[in-house]
Amino acid sequence: MSDQRNFVILLGPPGAGKGTQATRASLRTGLLHVSTGDLFREHLRNGTELGNLAKSYMDKGELVPDDVTIRMLLERIDRDDASAGCLLDGFPRTREQAEALDEALTSRSGAVAATVLIDVSDEVVNNRLGARISCSSCGTVFHKHFNPPDDANPCCDNVDLVQRDDDQPEAIALRLQVYSDQTAPLIAYYGTAGKLRRVNGDQSPGEVEDDVYASLRELIE
Repeated sequence: MSDQRNFVILLGPPGAGKGTQATRASLRTGLLHVSTGDLFREHLRNGTELGNLAKSYMDKGELVPDDVTIRMLLERIDRDDASAGCLLDGFPRTREQAEALDEALTSRSGAVAATVLIDVSDEVVNNRLGARISCSSCGTVFHKHFNPPDDANPCCDNVDLVQRDDDQPEAIALRLQVYSDQTAPLIAYYGTAGKLRRVNGDQSPGEVEDDVYASLRELIE
């Protein structure tokens, strides 16, 4: 891997498998996987200054401002284990966030080297999310078709398996609309910069993994 700090962004609709693919790509490329969702949970759990600041907005039902999220992200990528760069999962979500990220990375001798868009059709998203069920006790997620619970795949005894509210048809449609509204400008932003790589996310997880890795190979060899 080169000495340059390479930052890779993973984009994709809900149900695209970004978290799974980020974990797999991290293992194959050596780049740290940074999930903004995990960052929020870490700061909230530890009661940090940034966590308490984010909570003050969340408790009022307000969106956490971009500058708070960016401060969390920059604090994370300044740690030693991100010295070579990282894979960003969940950020940026808007063009404004992308521009702020570019500005912040410039002062850290880093840059967004590539943005991988995991393209998934709405039909596939609906099939994936609409069939997800989870344990109401431990939160383990199953899929009615691809990963159903059975004797060989046990969960908590005598606990109902439920479908999350945001996996209901109306919620999925709204999530897809929000994704489209937010992500279209990002696709144009990184496409114009020559940094966008598209991967067919309708494939099996293994095939998607290979295509994601192939799209990033030049950065790590």
